[in-house]
Amino acid sequence: MTTHDLPVIAAVDGSTHSWQALDWATHEAERRRLPLLIVHVRPLTRTADEETQLREADELLAEAVRRSEALAPALNPSTLAPLDFPAAALVSLGRDASMVVVGSRGLGGFRSLLIGSNSLATASMASCPVVVVQDGGPDEDDRPEEAGTSSDIVAGVAADESSEAVLEFAFATAAARPGARLRIVHGWTMFSSMLAGGPVFDRETAADSARRGLAELTSGWQERYPQVEVVREPVNGSASRTLVTASATAALTVIGRRRGGESLGLGLSPVAQTTLTHALGPVAVVPC
Repeated sequence: MTTHDLPVIAAVDGSTHSWQALDWATHEAERRRLPLLIVHVRPLTRTADEETQLREADELLAEAVRRSEALAPALNPSTLAPLDFPAAALVSLGRDASMVVVGSRGLGGFRSLLIGSNSLATASMASCPVVVVQDGGPDEDDRPEEAGTSSDIVAGVAADESSEAVLEFAFATAAARPGARLRIVHGWTMFSSMLAGGPVFDRETAADSARRGLAELTSGWQERYPQVEVVREPVNGSASRTLVTASATAALTVIGRRRGGESLGLGLSPVAQTTLTHALGPVAVVPC
């Protein structure tokens, strides 16, 4: 199996958020012509005997398959029900996956939390991209009416080589969606300009430097994906605020994190953490 054949993994637990994640994963697997693996992790803390637990897992996975096949009849998903801690199982399975797709919160999650601990841990530690399908936060009625209506893919990048993995995932995602536009967002400040050896006191010159840097960073990728319309957005100010705002109407917001996270949140930068926990649409966290 080549890297282009690795499955999209959808994690389900019966919660509304996990069904949303399954729907998203089904559509993405169909677009990318990848296998779909539906996973229900049976918890190590058992509230029922093993026979009952296995039967409930089988019933849940059968329902998930029916739901997926109704959306994409030709997909023929496979299923798996490992006995493990949810995040640990998904991180392990993610070593041989194109991406892992999870809901923002699972069963038993506190309503006040914008993202559950298992989703955050998986996004922080997996070696493949993790898509967290957000539901708009605790006050769903306050979500903008236009949320999710755009086909835009939004990618947040830093002005260095650490953004290569983010750009690769973002361009491939946009290319799989006919007519999708890729908005590449880079937040800059006078301080970041100084650290990069650029202008320190001239704001307009610093802005020009940020625009040139972003163009250089993305030029090679646009040559590889000429069918993708690209909009470059160097933003003077908070990148996380810009990404959270953009997420309300984006089909997907793509952000990066450091590789090798070993504990909850360790691999997430402040921008990634803020974007992931406050986004109003699906977010892909890409190891970089």
